[in-house]
Amino acid sequence: MQITVSTVSLTVDDVAASRRFFTTHLGYKEIAAADGFASLTRGDAAVDIVLLRRGTEVLPADQRDRHAAGVILAFTVTGIEGEERRLRERGVAITMPLRKEPWGERLFQVTDPNGVVVQFVEWAAPEEAGAGG
Repeated sequence: MQITVSTVSLTVDDVAASRRFFTTHLGYKEIAAADGFASLTRGDAAVDIVLLRRGTEVLPADQRDRHAAGVILAFTVTGIEGEERRLRERGVAITMPLRKEPWGERLFQVTDPNGVVVQFVEWAAPEEAGAGG
């Protein structure tokens, strides 16, 4: 088996709101859409995203009413300070401010209109991370 693309499928109440969030603020492009469905991609290594309206009959009956809760969509990025500043200046609420963990991880989070948590992570160089973590 060879995996050619990775996709995360998120069940949300308002597909259009999440689609706008990801295309407006995070550089995604819509490649397919229908009533209650949108498929999004980027030109880099980011995971593709499929948005499905909660309750859609495309999903098995036991999954239709689930919401994308408890999922954190995490992206490892470069230039994390600039990205946080860009999103803040565009009016995106930063739901977890930029912080640095003792082991060298720097991260912040935003949340889309449907409650999907998006986390941005940048790793400090080993000499910057500090000893002993």
